[in-house]
Amino acid sequence: MPWYDDGLQFECKQCGRCCGGAPGYVWVTGDEIKAMAEHLGFSAGLFEQSFVHTVRGRKRSLKEFPNGDCVLLDENLGCKVYENRPVQCRTWPFWEQNVRGKKAWAETAKRCPGCNQGKRYHVAEIEERINQTFEEN
Repeated sequence: MPWYDDGLQFECKQCGRCCGGAPGYVWVTGDEIKAMAEHLGFSAGLFEQSFVHTVRGRKRSLKEFPNGDCVLLDENLGCKVYENRPVQCRTWPFWEQNVRGKKAWAETAKRCPGCNQGKRYHVAEIEERINQTFEEN
């Protein structure tokens, strides 16, 4: 059993802390682009032109502001497409690097006020989210 065999608690506080900071990638699929575009009232093509860029010649990622913040963060650090955010965002904080050990989880919890709060996710749910993120990206 993993170290989190009793599960882990998480409740998104929609604080935007996981959506900014150091530069990185938020990988998106065509279906995710369509859903986000519809949410904002854009065509998929216009959304992709405005908010997505191609990385390594083939993978698509949401663009970032120069400070590393996601382009879909609003002025209050809320996500403009929260209900339709990509799998990578929906599976936070249950990413492999965040749950590989107690120390990694504690470091994640320092940045994320939703860690150790709210719903308790069981091992199977956590591993499903880890696998979703890995499979999609």
